[in-house]
Amino acid sequence: MLVAPSVLSADFGNLARDVKAICDAGCDLVHVDVMDGHFVPNMTIGPVVVSAIAKAATKPLDIHLMVENNTFFVDLFAPLKPGYISFHIEEEKNPHRLVQYIRSLGIKPAVVLNPHTPAEAIEYLLLDLDMVLVMSVNPGFGGQKFIPTVVEKIQRLDALRKKINPNCLIEIDGGVTSQNIELLRDAGVDVCVAGSYVFKHESYETAIANLHV
Repeated sequence: MLVAPSVLSADFGNLARDVKAICDAGCDLVHVDVMDGHFVPNMTIGPVVVSAIAKAATKPLDIHLMVENNTFFVDLFAPLKPGYISFHIEEEKNPHRLVQYIRSLGIKPAVVLNPHTPAEAIEYLLLDLDMVLVMSVNPGFGGQKFIPTVVEKIQRLDALRKKINPNCLIEIDGGVTSQNIELLRDAGVDVCVAGSYVFKHESYETAIANLHV
């Protein structure tokens, strides 16, 4: 299991310190939630702050766009050369075109599914994706409780990717803890996003180790 702590739960007054700390503690990716106040009822950070995160990070950035006008935001963040950029299938009218565009920028493309969106919604995109991010909470705010019905969707998605593109990773975001990580691994998850669990733990190293199952 790869671990991608979400900086949404970090101390923004000491952001560089916290980003460096999670990297030193053994995380695999640094998850960055970008919200525009339109697609979700919250606003977070723009490229100036994410640039500072990128400078502090020694692991690849995993940028999760929760926005309208995806291409505009891809162009804002592409110069930072993140490892992944993910966008919501619910918002994008031309997802295949955007996937190809992200890849042309030297970035791995990923697509996000909200809790209500079925796995089959991205069946015809799977061949061109490096990762699918499954939301196990409603997007917009950190610290929410895990939605258990998402486990069945992960299992269906796992079956699809094994048939179409076994190299495509499955990522989970929302309510991930040491209590449900083995269940998620067994369902087919490869990458877990954890915000509150990591940043509220007394030891980042211990928290990340608990998720490396």
